[in-house]
Amino acid sequence: MTPTTFSLASQPPQPPLPWQRALVTAGAGFLGSHLCERLLDAGVAVDCVDETPSATVREVQHLAGRPGFRPLRLNLARPGGTDVLAGPYDLVVHFGCPASAVLDRPAETLGADSLVTRHALGLAERDGARFLLVSTCLLHGVPPGRDGQPDGAVGADERARHAAEASATAYVSDTKADAGIARVFPVYGPRMGSGDGLLIPGLIRQALGGGPVTVPGDAGGRPSLCYVDDTVDGVLLVAASRSVRPVDIGGDPGPTVEEIARRVLDLTGSDARPHFAGHDHESPEPPRPATGFAHELLGWTPRVSLADGLARTVAYFLDRAAPYGRGRGGRSTPGTAGGVRHACTW
Repeated sequence: MTPTTFSLASQPPQPPLPWQRALVTAGAGFLGSHLCERLLDAGVAVDCVDETPSATVREVQHLAGRPGFRPLRLNLARPGGTDVLAGPYDLVVHFGCPASAVLDRPAETLGADSLVTRHALGLAERDGARFLLVSTCLLHGVPPGRDGQPDGAVGADERARHAAEASATAYVSDTKADAGIARVFPVYGPRMGSGDGLLIPGLIRQALGGGPVTVPGDAGGRPSLCYVDDTVDGVLLVAASRSVRPVDIGGDPGPTVEEIARRVLDLTGSDARPHFAGHDHESPEPPRPATGFAHELLGWTPRVSLADGLARTVAYFLDRAAPYGRGRGGRSTPGTAGGVRHACTW
């Protein structure tokens, strides 16, 4: 079967944004790179902070050399980590903590992530900038471990996320400063890593690899997915608002997992038959976004259909001549404690 072709056309011109210079932590990650690009397209200068050498990261290579873009390899948890961030900034976007827990160092994960959030808040306070914490849907409730307590590394990761939101809320209460929280639900699109156990990139990687295609979960499940461009739209609307409450940004439940899998197989030209692993009864049901606030008060509505979003995402993977069956196709190294490398890479 021949893969379906789809053009990765450029996005239409974006409206001006109310900022001159922004700081984005985890800017070389999947969602961070799209946010940096959107800000640059709107004429906003961007300092992109990431623990990874940004010049070598696929997600932001295309931004190198653009006017106003400054990639900075920094660990904001270390003493003096913010010294080179002179600003001044009128927007600080902080991706709360790595999406991949550091399994063997939970205490380090919790401590370092708290420091990074504190330092990002300090930069916003110094410059009088709007501070936006990009948090995660996981804070809608993840059940404790089997013994009634949060499991080690995962518990530390969850606590770090809660601590980040609590820090942002306390910052507003103590200083009357301008800060908000965007809770981002599962996102997909070009530049996703293919090795993080995620549904759509995992399907694409297996389909392009030419082998069997195993799909996690039940065939009849209906995940809430949002294309990355729509997610960035929502994040920027929260940033531009005066909202201090957490705002959910995510898609409504759509087609079933089976329909998504078959659509990906069609787009990649794969003749494989998907095998569904079934529901893991120890795993919680994924939370659903409550997007009424974003819809009614911010005017945000996802515009990219799943069919178009999947076509664009598959086109991105097809455009990279890489043997996906051997594990290439995106960044998949676990997050590093103290860094912001993999924040919000769903």
